[in-house]
Amino acid sequence: METQKNQAQSADKIPAGMWTKCKKCEQILLQKDYEENLLVCPKCGYYGRVNPRKRIEFTVDNGSFKETDKNLKAVDFLNFPGYGEKIKKSHINDAVVTGEAKIGGYPVMLAVMDFEFMGGSMGSVVGEKIVRAIETAIEKKYPVIILSASGGARMQEGIISLMQMGKTSAALARLAEKGLAYISVLTDPTTGGVAASYAMLGDLNIAESKALIGFAGPRVIEQTIRQQLPEGFQLSEFLEKHGMVDIVAERKDLRNVLIKALRFFDKKK
Repeated sequence: METQKNQAQSADKIPAGMWTKCKKCEQILLQKDYEENLLVCPKCGYYGRVNPRKRIEFTVDNGSFKETDKNLKAVDFLNFPGYGEKIKKSHINDAVVTGEAKIGGYPVMLAVMDFEFMGGSMGSVVGEKIVRAIETAIEKKYPVIILSASGGARMQEGIISLMQMGKTSAALARLAEKGLAYISVLTDPTTGGVAASYAMLGDLNIAESKALIGFAGPRVIEQTIRQQLPEGFQLSEFLEKHGMVDIVAERKDLRNVLIKALRFFDKKK
């Protein structure tokens, strides 16, 4: 009894947030070490999901990010049951953060999706912010980088959500007409209407290692075609092997890959 009491007292002295647990191997990890390893489990290599602020922090040059359109918020214009309440309760405005930044000294317009907000779903605000970022890139003659993490189009916004597929794709076509580069980075997961539009339209499509990428999920496909899918189907490495993405990058290498890509496109001007 005394030993249990002492253990409980010792546990109470451990600062909150000091430890975390890997979602795959369930190993207990020191939070500081986990964050320094960019939210990749050092035991099993599992990739944890990264929020936009953290992603921006280890991707762009220190202090270079200037956010744009941060006050745009989702609106429940269809009065979809429960949607309005979800918007009100969320501490996040919507599923993408956009802004101007420098990566390796190269100025870019950046959009980073947030899976925490309704599964990173694409609604009117996501489409509008991405298009505004592209239009700013055209005006300033900057390349565009979009880091996707999404379950697809947001059903609570109906056809307005599906319209964003065409809207963002048209904006990227205007960017291409100006001879400006678009680099798409696909992270886990990138699916549905996002994968079927801007996420796969890059001049260079880079996939983060072990990311799930596709339109429908593997379980839906198996149930539809009544066949077992190959091992690793829809993961980054499988897509690279079959020509669907250009590069698979480890998270720790992604910034350097982006710098090399920006250097290449800069020389093409």
